[in-house]
Amino acid sequence: MQWSKWLQWGGFATLALVMAATRCGHLGSASVLPDASWAVFFAAGFYFGAERRWLLPLLLLEAIAVDFVAIQYYGVSNYCVTLAYWFIVPAYSVLWLGGVWLRRSIRHQATDLLRLAASLLASVTACFLLTQGSFYWLGSRVAEPSLSGWWVNFTSWYGRFLLVTCAYVAVAAAVHAVVVRLSAVRVGLRTH
Repeated sequence: MQWSKWLQWGGFATLALVMAATRCGHLGSASVLPDASWAVFFAAGFYFGAERRWLLPLLLLEAIAVDFVAIQYYGVSNYCVTLAYWFIVPAYSVLWLGGVWLRRSIRHQATDLLRLAASLLASVTACFLLTQGSFYWLGSRVAEPSLSGWWVNFTSWYGRFLLVTCAYVAVAAAVHAVVVRLSAVRVGLRTH
């Protein structure tokens, strides 16, 4: 197998492991890292967008399986598991598509950071609207849902989910930049 294939499979395995290791706490705590799932779906779309027919469903199945195991065997609350839970499928797919769009629009220029910010902001916002909106309106956890109540809930949680996702994507972008730089140095050494 070629080195690039090993690197690709290693990258996917790393994303899957990061999601499995962090999925038990949305915003984290003193002992648990925040959930990296949203960043994982975004990064997976960026790196593996062409493999969407099987990698996207595989990551979705992993997320559902981790939730099941955490609730069933590790005492994690099932509070978020309602009819609205299934909205993670389109919500996480939107994150994947945000990564795909970013990959297709990369120009290897400084303005790529603006593209990254725009793509991440748009896809995280759409994902949050789908997950939080469906939970608020369909989850049967709010006694008397109202537009003003939804807005208060939205503004209470949106920034935190955006911040966590952006932090993980920033780490991934830094690692990406280092790998690209080292690859360029390696190629430069081979040509001399």
